[in-house]
Amino acid sequence: MSETAPQKRLYIKTYGCQMNVYDSERMADVLAPLGYGMTDEPAEADLVVLNTCHIREKATEKVYSELGQLKRLKQDRPGGMTIAVAGCVAQAEGEEIMRRQPAVDLVVGPQAYHQLPELIARAHRARGERLAADFAPEEKFDALSTERRPSGVSAFLTVQEGCDKFCTFCVVPYTRGGEWSRPVEAIEAEARALAAKGVREVTLLGQNVNAYAGEGGLAGLVRRLARIEGLDRIRYTTSHPRDMDEALIAAHGEVEALMPYLHLPVQAGSDKILKAMNRAHTAESYLRLIERIRAARPDIAISGDFIVGFPGERDSDFEATLQLIREVGYASAFSFKYSRRPGTPAAAMPGQVAEAVKDERLQRLQALIDEQQQAFNAAQAGRTLPVLFEKTGRHAGQLVGKSPYLQAVHVTAPDRMLGQIVPVKIDSAARNSLAGVLELETA
Repeated sequence: MSETAPQKRLYIKTYGCQMNVYDSERMADVLAPLGYGMTDEPAEADLVVLNTCHIREKATEKVYSELGQLKRLKQDRPGGMTIAVAGCVAQAEGEEIMRRQPAVDLVVGPQAYHQLPELIARAHRARGERLAADFAPEEKFDALSTERRPSGVSAFLTVQEGCDKFCTFCVVPYTRGGEWSRPVEAIEAEARALAAKGVREVTLLGQNVNAYAGEGGLAGLVRRLARIEGLDRIRYTTSHPRDMDEALIAAHGEVEALMPYLHLPVQAGSDKILKAMNRAHTAESYLRLIERIRAARPDIAISGDFIVGFPGERDSDFEATLQLIREVGYASAFSFKYSRRPGTPAAAMPGQVAEAVKDERLQRLQALIDEQQQAFNAAQAGRTLPVLFEKTGRHAGQLVGKSPYLQAVHVTAPDRMLGQIVPVKIDSAARNSLAGVLELETA
């Protein structure tokens, strides 16, 4: 082992959303100065962090199951192991985690992971406070260095946290707190640092990213970041229809770096269900919003989220959702069965839908989404798309890149093109990817 090799090993398991992926990356950054290097094997780790998500019904069960396995690894490992639970389950059930699983050394909410070094030191000394869940988000970001080590040419960048929408099925307002936006100067500094390290594309993250309330809103932030040299692509997720303002719609038509892909969850197509969800939009208002967005950027690809089997959903409500999907025409979508989250209003609502009905509806909805996604992919055949090459493929001489529409694109190309944006003639489409050939004669 060289003198500069990490003396300790860190294993992070990430559950859930892209925000958690970002948080996990920053945890690794925070712990690197303490000598922690990453490992893919929990059995080799001196420190294991479970970065949890509280959205799905079985999320907590999965965490406790994982903790049971880690407890055995901890007992068998010479020199021991420190186990930390981070993220939204930690925020919501911190005391219960400590009570049920004594093998856990510390619990860290999503606004407190910048304190991991201190908490680990305290845990090692077996004294002090082990539970750190209640901190303002500005404390977290102020404590983080902008000197990130991106793993490739694309990177996530959190700009907003929390939610004030209080959808009746969601725990985010309770686990992430109210909406809070990072200062635009701090975001720009982090984006410039990423670009200086070779990042060509950033995805701006937030629970309600288009609720960003910094100077100029999200549209102003996008325009500002688009001026950074070397930063050629900007995306953002996840959005709420309520916060899709005219300035942001205009930016999609005017800012070349803003990719023509928008994830805009609607959740349901029935106004009755939308009202019960407290979504504060109707199916009609959502459809008219999509029209305005497409008027500004005709080639934009729309992605969405759908929940089937929400309490009170009848066959007619579900059919309304299918009809909305047909009218919009999605390039991709995420769909889920409704699951009860303790403490949310929907958990106590009457009319809970049977699991068998949820299963049947989910299969029908996913079949329709798959049909639309395959049609969208097939429509790219014959087009020339700018592709950002991100990594080598499984086959010799193959690179994998990303289209403006977030599709994976497989191309035979030299490694020297990694990190470049290159025109590719698309010649075939699969369910989840495209394939093509370089259009550059000099390639």
